[in-house]
Amino acid sequence: MATIPVAGRHGSTLSIIWGILLVIFGLTAVTIPFLAAVAVTVVVAWLIVFGGIVHVVLALHAHGAGSVLWKLLVGLAYLVVGGYTLLHPVLGVASLTLLLGALFLIEGILNIVLYFKMRPLRGAGWVMLDGLVTLLLGGLIYLQWPLSSVWAIGILVGISMLISGFTRIALTFAVRRAVPPTEVPAPRAAA
Repeated sequence: MATIPVAGRHGSTLSIIWGILLVIFGLTAVTIPFLAAVAVTVVVAWLIVFGGIVHVVLALHAHGAGSVLWKLLVGLAYLVVGGYTLLHPVLGVASLTLLLGALFLIEGILNIVLYFKMRPLRGAGWVMLDGLVTLLLGGLIYLQWPLSSVWAIGILVGISMLISGFTRIALTFAVRRAVPPTEVPAPRAAA
């Protein structure tokens, strides 16, 4: 009886292609970080605009004057902030970078506090290391702001994309090696 390989390899090939694209986009973001930061800012701005549209639509379908007014105001605020960011993406990059620096500072402090709570546990040193590195990165972004806007978001997004791409490729090849292709019986010819 003849066998036909199942299309499982097609899905893993798409996974490898996606991984390669992530690596290419990640390298682009790391080499041209400000362009990547502007692209991220524009995507975030569009998400905010779409969020505003959803709030306005929900406001038009809400019951009760207070509910309508509140949802409408929130929706309009989203639309104004998203629209302003789309019109001024460089200012948006600077704002997002400042928020990112503040987030890293807070995260670093919280991880260091967490380390002291879990210090007796094995591997707790990694939490301290993570906290210190995150705190240092947040400090670098914050102390160099607004100049850090030129590199911070683009490089961080690029590194994340590179790691995700290489991880996807490596995992896909590992699965391919671990699982032999599944085969199903070929359909019988009509007699």
